[in-house]
Amino acid sequence: MIESTLHKTIEYEWIDILEMKQEDIAEISKKYDINHYWLEDCIDPNHLPKFEDNGNLKFFLTRLNTSTERLILNTISDVSTKLGIFLKDNLILTVHRIENDAIKSLLKEIAIHPENFKTPYQLALHLGQKIFISFEQENEILLDQLDKMENEVFLKNVSNSAQLKRLYRFKRKVGLNLKVLNLSSDWVSSFEKLPLDSVEIKDLKDSYKDAISDFDHLHLQTNNLMSMFLALSDQKANQVMKMLAIYSVYFLPITFIAGVYGMNFEYMPEITKPYGYFATLGLMGLIVIITFIYVRRKKW
Repeated sequence: MIESTLHKTIEYEWIDILEMKQEDIAEISKKYDINHYWLEDCIDPNHLPKFEDNGNLKFFLTRLNTSTERLILNTISDVSTKLGIFLKDNLILTVHRIENDAIKSLLKEIAIHPENFKTPYQLALHLGQKIFISFEQENEILLDQLDKMENEVFLKNVSNSAQLKRLYRFKRKVGLNLKVLNLSSDWVSSFEKLPLDSVEIKDLKDSYKDAISDFDHLHLQTNNLMSMFLALSDQKANQVMKMLAIYSVYFLPITFIAGVYGMNFEYMPEITKPYGYFATLGLMGLIVIITFIYVRRKKW
């Protein structure tokens, strides 16, 4: 466990705890007077976002997007990581498993504009906005990937099982990010209970709505691309079956004639004719030409 003071003023202190383990919970709980169940939630890898309030202490369990690429995408922990935020009038305590850009970016802002962080509640609000910035950045990356896949499907005419797996994996990733955002509405709306300016809270809600809207659009576009990909694959299969059917139409009457003349009858008038063989070949060719003209006129 790494415990450090990131920011300190006369009014409050920002303590950050990185890589907290189960054996560290009792010490942290006693030192900062925090319910140990809340701290256990911070180390549960798949815990959902939430907000809890016991009066003098408020607990935000948030999840921000992580750029770590997973081979398997099954749970929200595969696309996001937890950030626990404990708030008191004179303290903000953050707990997380891995280092993240949200905290690093916020520290840079504090160094440039410390006047914007007079209370721990303002700091928590800005940290919440950084969380949604991580989803906005992920959305831009996913949009670029979607554009490339669209070009492969429509322009390069790629159609194979590997491409379908990529699309399915992409859909899973978008869906999990959207799930995290939908579950974050509780802690976002809970900022109204804090002593903050309504305009500042409105900015946070706008950032949340933008992130939800972006991933809703991305999810819809992904579903549309998958549907088009499957439709194009079916169309190619239909074209192959159509060509096979046309060739079978050409050769079906010829096969019938060949079958008739392949029979071992004692009396076959055409055998005694000098041009019987050529007449039969001509008849077969005429049937093919007639069939071809008929198919072309029907636009098959």
